[in-house]
Amino acid sequence: MSEPIVYADQWRTVMAMAGRRCQCTGQCGNPHTKAGGRCPRGHDRHASKHRGPVRLLAAPADLTLSALAAASLPPGELWAWCPDCHDAARRAAQRTKRHTTSADQDALFSL
Repeated sequence: MSEPIVYADQWRTVMAMAGRRCQCTGQCGNPHTKAGGRCPRGHDRHASKHRGPVRLLAAPADLTLSALAAASLPPGELWAWCPDCHDAARRAAQRTKRHTTSADQDALFSL
């Protein structure tokens, strides 16, 4: 089984809590209906016939956090993410954050 070199203790804790399976429940835009609402990808398992094994990563459940804030989170506030779900969910969270921020700023000028 492959593991990261840098933050292995935290990573192992997160993977044990997640059952070595991606914890995305649709934040990526995919409802994962075939897998009961949770991403079916597991660590070191192949995603499909034509792709290599999936390497799960431990990242914050709140993907709008800055890198500095995310680095200081305890393992209990981290989720196991497959790279595809993590990237898609992060993009969606950033879009939502930008949209909310711009709407809040527009209210500043409506007197």
